[in-house]
Amino acid sequence: MGQVNDEAPVKRRDAVLAWLRGRAVVPAVLAVAAILTGAYSLGLAVDPYVAPASTAASPSASATATPVTKPAAQERARRNSEPMAQPITGPNRPPLPEDRNGPFGSRMTTGMSYVALTFDDGPDPNYTPQALALLRRYEVRATFCLVGENARRYPHLVRAIVADGHTLCNHSWNHDFALGARGRTVIENDLRRTNEAILAAVPGEKISYFRHPGGNWTPGAVAVAREMGMTSLHWTVDPQDWTVPGAGSIAATVNAGAHPGAIVLLHDAGGNRQGTVNALRSILPNVGRRFLLEALPAGIDQPPRFGLELPLHPGQI
Repeated sequence: MGQVNDEAPVKRRDAVLAWLRGRAVVPAVLAVAAILTGAYSLGLAVDPYVAPASTAASPSASATATPVTKPAAQERARRNSEPMAQPITGPNRPPLPEDRNGPFGSRMTTGMSYVALTFDDGPDPNYTPQALALLRRYEVRATFCLVGENARRYPHLVRAIVADGHTLCNHSWNHDFALGARGRTVIENDLRRTNEAILAAVPGEKISYFRHPGGNWTPGAVAVAREMGMTSLHWTVDPQDWTVPGAGSIAATVNAGAHPGAIVLLHDAGGNRQGTVNALRSILPNVGRRFLLEALPAGIDQPPRFGLELPLHPGQI
């Protein structure tokens, strides 16, 4: 057997490297490697919770590998940190447009993939704090439709609702089921009086939604609300918790009925609402695992005019 020439592979390697250096390939590769090294050191190169796409598509990847997903809290924080487009609100510019499927144009869906929990008839000194505590525990923001009399009676609860980042909704002064049929002036005075009672507790806050008591919508009520800068807010999922069917029934209806864009009707006042509060212990984790639970957008102030309307806040449209 002939003698092996150990120097031949080395000479071939050196020749290849010399050829690459002459064409600036090695410096480029080294530069990319340096950039990637710096990116990894800063934690910018790879999301450790997401499996690389090439691995997922590779035939050699294990067929039994478990998909890697982000922890719920981190995913929620990521989504909440992303700025959402906030519509300008104000007279005749409510935050959400009319919904052709809702009664007289009232909104039945969020218009996006998230699910909105809404609470009516409060605030109530017994049930509202319990609801707020559970929403806080699960890091969920909701929309509270407040009755004017209750807002005037419990201003500290209105402040607590706002402090937790929830959206405000006008639910009339004293829950008059026939309000929408009483004439334009009566409707406007009722809604304005309610807004004033809420704003007395939280000056400068946005009240961008109106929900008619009992859902007894009329064209007049929707029109007045719009002129005052409020979207008329109906619902998609109704567990009829006002009939006090029990926590199990309320939770089952909401858990089964929740779907992308749903607006859920719940009550934190107006009677014995302990069943609703207890149902939240099932609704919040179950629906929250499947959908983003979020408050409806309150909207932002219209920018001042400087010849043109310029967006002055992030996300303003």
